[in-house]
Amino acid sequence: MPLRKETATLSIMESHSAHPSPDEAAAALNTLQADRERLATSVHVPWALLAAFGGVGAWWVSTAVTTRPGESYDPPSSSWLALVGALVVAYLVQRETGVRFRAMGARAGWVMVGILAVCLLLFSISLGLVSMGMQWAVALTSVVAFTATTWLAGVAYRSAVEHLRHE
Repeated sequence: MPLRKETATLSIMESHSAHPSPDEAAAALNTLQADRERLATSVHVPWALLAAFGGVGAWWVSTAVTTRPGESYDPPSSSWLALVGALVVAYLVQRETGVRFRAMGARAGWVMVGILAVCLLLFSISLGLVSMGMQWAVALTSVVAFTATTWLAGVAYRSAVEHLRHE
């Protein structure tokens, strides 16, 4: 097998290293900003997927009805399934729109933390209702969880798109 000798060559970009003029650089930046604006305005809010986030939140809050609060409290094992469901929906949002949740900005991140806090609060309220024998009222907290999670997911999504616009 013959040995192949590598030669050191420069790429085309490296061999033609002419610096752009300030006007050309400004025009390129304006073009990039216009592309970013066009991308941000063309992204639609995937309400069906955001409602799926709301459904996951409502489902998790509703699992309080299957527990026995008190001394022998055993948390529902379906909490892990709710996390998996939320990750699947996040993947579907990223696949459909291209908005990555890792690069969504601080405001959207805080809104996502708010979603978790609201769901935890509503789950706790649901546990209190179940301990008082008012299992039927968990339906109300589940509806509130669905509404709040869907709305906050929309706020986080719009904030992520806005972050994309100004990134």
